[in-house]
Amino acid sequence: MRDNAPLRTDAVVIGAGPVGLFQAFQLGLQEVGVHVVDGLPYAGGQCAALYPDKYIYDLPALPGCSGEELAQRLLQQLAPLRVPVHLGQVVSALERLPADADARSPRFRLQTDGGLTFECRAVVIAAGVGAFLPRKVPVPELQAWEGRQVYYHDLPPAQWVGQRVVVMGGTEAAARLALTLAQGNAAHVTLLHRNDRFVIDAPLDEELQSAIGAGWIRLCLGQPVGAIATDDGRLEALEIATADDRRLALPLDLLLPRLGLSPRLGPIAEWGLALERKHLVVETAGYQTSEPGIHAVGDVNTYPGKRKLIVCGFHEATLAAFAIAQALRPDERIALEYTTTSTRLQRLLGVVDGAGGQASGTRRIGTGA
Repeated sequence: MRDNAPLRTDAVVIGAGPVGLFQAFQLGLQEVGVHVVDGLPYAGGQCAALYPDKYIYDLPALPGCSGEELAQRLLQQLAPLRVPVHLGQVVSALERLPADADARSPRFRLQTDGGLTFECRAVVIAAGVGAFLPRKVPVPELQAWEGRQVYYHDLPPAQWVGQRVVVMGGTEAAARLALTLAQGNAAHVTLLHRNDRFVIDAPLDEELQSAIGAGWIRLCLGQPVGAIATDDGRLEALEIATADDRRLALPLDLLLPRLGLSPRLGPIAEWGLALERKHLVVETAGYQTSEPGIHAVGDVNTYPGKRKLIVCGFHEATLAAFAIAQALRPDERIALEYTTTSTRLQRLLGVVDGAGGQASGTRRIGTGA
């Protein structure tokens, strides 16, 4: 494939949270070709970003399940369908294309900030409360060093060996990263925060305070207000404003801000879709938005009686998949089939082989086989 050649598929799901992953699964059962795109570098959406270790207690048949475990279970369920999942890619533009002469469904072109282009006939927005993007340090000149000395994502350990690293933030992610660096081969680790209070649980706070007391981590209290560069354009230090109105220079080689994630509807708000209080208005037969061919499921949508529950999003994704399959194959009756009895569905999932027998390596739950 040549560079920038569009990836052509039936549908694109925007969002790899629980509802987006289940949407891809349901589309796969309908044999609708689908790609999944998400701005985060990992699947799981809000569950993985905000409460990976916290338990969810209202999912059918799962008395308790952490956010991270739910994401992994959904990925495992999706795996047999071989759906491509593109992470770290924010869909930045959507363009409506003229329909083919022999096709009755619309066509769309989507582009991501990472350079991917998709052409498809259906779009499902499963972006939750929006794309979770890192909160940026409010010092505009630091943008010039992003990707070179300022990183909002995790780095391989080799990149911080022998470096003076400043971790910024009072979050759990900031505290854990500072501790990891202190136990690694960084030359010097500084934790920069506006005060000495951290939004972390007691055991982690005790571990952090112990590391600070032992001198493994230096705690710097203040707010960055500027950047100091060398003559050759390298970031050399942050200018810090302290609570007592002093200014000091904080030397560094790497700045790793961990200020939390900010959900933003982002470019979706500019696509001309009907909105109500920053939520996409949908009908409830197939959860289609005001634009034919574009659907919205999960926390991003709104309709009378809407409830923001994962299980409700799963229901919406199921109906959206049936509606999309019918729109793509208007002359075909989309039959309701059950994974319990449908050989076609079981073959897709690798449960049975081509001859209808149980596939090698599969196990029937409860048989002991």
